Amino acid sequence: MFNNKKYWALILGGSSGFGLATAKKLARSGMNICIVHRDRRGSLPRIEKDFEEIKASGVQFCSFNLDALSAEGRSNVLSELPGYLNGGKVRLLLHSIAFGNLKLLAPLKPESQANAAQLLADKLGLEQTKLQSAIDELFAQGSAELASVATPPRYDSELLLRDEELSETIYSMGTSLLSWTREIFANSLFANDARVIGLTSEGNEVSWYGYAAVSAAKLALESISRSIAREFAVHGIRSNIVQPGVTDTPALRLIPGNGHLMAHAKLKNPFGRLTTPEDVANVICLLASDEAAWINGALIRVDGGECISG
Repeated sequence: MFNNKKYWALILGGSSGFGLATAKKLARSGMNICIVHRDRRGSLPRIEKDFEEIKASGVQFCSFNLDALSAEGRSNVLSELPGYLNGGKVRLLLHSIAFGNLKLLAPLKPESQANAAQLLADKLGLEQTKLQSAIDELFAQGSAELASVATPPRYDSELLLRDEELSETIYSMGTSLLSWTREIFANSLFANDARVIGLTSEGNEVSWYGYAAVSAAKLALESISRSIAREFAVHGIRSNIVQPGVTDTPALRLIPGNGHLMAHAKLKNPFGRLTTPEDVANVICLLASDEAAWINGALIRVDGGECISG
């Protein structure tokens, strides 16, 4: 797809999930890859294996294991990157950073009414704990249909979201997109026809427990992307947002109640399955293509119809 061997993708948060899947897809399509990630030493063997797969595609590759959200980390990447580009340019900047606070705004009250499993157990004359245990076991094995009677998610009502944590999350998962875009532009590293892409979620419109900070960050990301789309267009830069459906990624696994999120998403999706990182990577690759040059300032859902299905 990418015959220009000077094109590079700069992926922020590319060692897992959407970022890694996109890096692999783009590499197979002929685009050179730079991944910025922040991982502990224990994770590196798995990560290096994935990076070797990218290199095996025959493209150029480099990576930086540092804090992409710090001014120092950003400066280090952009000062060293030209040496790897070897005259090439950044065709795609993908913001796939998942670093935020997942805390409640207010404490939850304990459920005062009997749950569905207890009502069912009483009706059938069964021991409630035994029935609940069986339901939870089947639910954990993937029986999404039992979501409404499975044990509800547990949330920490003691550690509530602080103001500074909200601000940190909005920057990390939202407005840092602008910081990177401006500095790449200032260093003349963007290609003449460049693409900036951020990732949002259905949490931009729906309230999930513990997701308030990330939800605010996603809305900030979308707003910043629209402004980039308008104000940087004269410099050949397009900016769009991709909204994946619920996807089983390491980031999703950190969200309180993720099991119920995945179950409900699977039940309402017209195709009866969750979105995969590869589904999303395919669309990002399309947005980076020449044919997608007239898509600018858009929010594109990649969810198989999940969001519109009630």
